[in-house]
Amino acid sequence: MSLRIAIIGGGAAGFFAAIKAKETTPDAIVTIYEKGKKPLAKVGITGGGRCNLTNSFSGISDLKKVYPRGDKLMKRLFNTFDYQDTFRWFEKHGVPLVIQDDECVFPRSQDAQSVVRCLVDEAHRLGIATKTGHSLSRIERSDDAMFLFFNDSDKYIVAERVVIATGGHAYISSFDYIASLGHSITEPAPSLFTFNIADKALRGLMGTVVKNVSVGIVGEKMRGDGPLLITHWGMSGPAVLRLSSYAARLAHERKYRFDISVNWIGQSNMSVVAENIAKTARENAAKKVGNVRPYDLPTRLWDYLVRKMDVASEKRWDETGKKWQNKIVEILTNDVYHVDGKSKWRDEFVICGGVSLSSINPNTLESKHLPGLYFAGEVTDVDAVTGGFNLQAAWTMGYVAGGNAAK
Repeated sequence: MSLRIAIIGGGAAGFFAAIKAKETTPDAIVTIYEKGKKPLAKVGITGGGRCNLTNSFSGISDLKKVYPRGDKLMKRLFNTFDYQDTFRWFEKHGVPLVIQDDECVFPRSQDAQSVVRCLVDEAHRLGIATKTGHSLSRIERSDDAMFLFFNDSDKYIVAERVVIATGGHAYISSFDYIASLGHSITEPAPSLFTFNIADKALRGLMGTVVKNVSVGIVGEKMRGDGPLLITHWGMSGPAVLRLSSYAARLAHERKYRFDISVNWIGQSNMSVVAENIAKTARENAAKKVGNVRPYDLPTRLWDYLVRKMDVASEKRWDETGKKWQNKIVEILTNDVYHVDGKSKWRDEFVICGGVSLSSINPNTLESKHLPGLYFAGEVTDVDAVTGGFNLQAAWTMGYVAGGNAAK
């Protein structure tokens, strides 16, 4: 009798697991069971509909910088299937890729549907069935097989191997059927989100982008670097999203109310900044403060910061003095704001938490509690910063779990 493999979840990790399983054991019966009406829905909207499907990883010397949770596991799994393998796989399967200046990798078509079609077509070519509207609610083990119950019904299907790749869940109760099998569950919490800030004057700058910013939580060491976008609700952009990922647990514990420090110029050496400001004052002595922007800051932002320092923009630089120059240095490098809540980032919602890695074999992704059961993707306590790293985790974990499930 052919090996029956059930893939629970029709997202990136699920499809990759199914394809690898079928390639590993061609006569296996591989079926994808998806809860929603349409498989790969999240892949279709990621990257603003362009699908940032991986990253070049150029300059990433420590995976902890991009995988706040699961970096050691990802380093191990990359020995089997890494970002270079992902690049080659998609190009081999008819999806040419391009690397942007920020090292993010997109399909050359700039259309996420080319990635979706590639995966759907490959699954169809291999004879993998996809069933939608199937929400797994219970697993029971009997001898060498598992009974899978869907939609809280008494009806079940039988499979010898199961890969759970359902993606992240916002509520810990969604993991009850997994916890009942003996697995430890780390409480889920949002990982990529933007900051709500009540300062109306700041929000009046919406649309302003500052290219080289460093944002941190006051009193903590973690920081997010990169461009920052001021929005009508507060702050967004790569710097904020990275910090939200690093501080996901802390922010959750503080109910998304905390102070942040914004370094608008990304320069941490205060003496160098002070020297540059003094030089600006000397070289522009007769010019108005409002007309000379240090570090080429956006005009609206500089006007806002000048008002925040309570200095008239009509004042000349030679009238500033040492005391006010110190104020400039402080506001450029340590401008404090209070975060009062979070907002969802686009339609891409990443969750940290899930099946604890202590319950999973790090070499095969097989459950330590139920032989034949595997996990892949965001259902586990693995998540990443923005930039294609989360999808890379899905491809890698799906490949490893699917390959081992089919052996």
